[in-house]
Amino acid sequence: MATDAPSGSGQSLDEPLHVESEDHFQEVTSGYDVVLVDFYADWCGPCKMLEPVLEGLAGETDAVIAKVDVDQHQQLAGSFGVRGVPTLVLFADGEQVEQQTGVLPAERLRSMIEGYTE
Repeated sequence: MATDAPSGSGQSLDEPLHVESEDHFQEVTSGYDVVLVDFYADWCGPCKMLEPVLEGLAGETDAVIAKVDVDQHQQLAGSFGVRGVPTLVLFADGEQVEQQTGVLPAERLRSMIEGYTE
């Protein structure tokens, strides 16, 4: 499974990576060129609708898709002002560049990612 610490190569992963701690979150967002973070909850219907879209984007784009369970990581979610799920936060070169709440179509997410990977 591809949840090891980033090697610094900026390479993408072919499946979403589940964030295990705040330190792991920092490693992921600073260790890869472009990271789309999905703040989600298991009980959230829209989050479940978004899951196959994010799995597809993980394999199709140069971004790493990271998933943060807001119930397990409430402080981390709070530090990004997450008030609703899903909330998607895009990082490029370790810096937050975009944040969206709600389900977005695959094409919108793909163009958002490609704006920072090309």
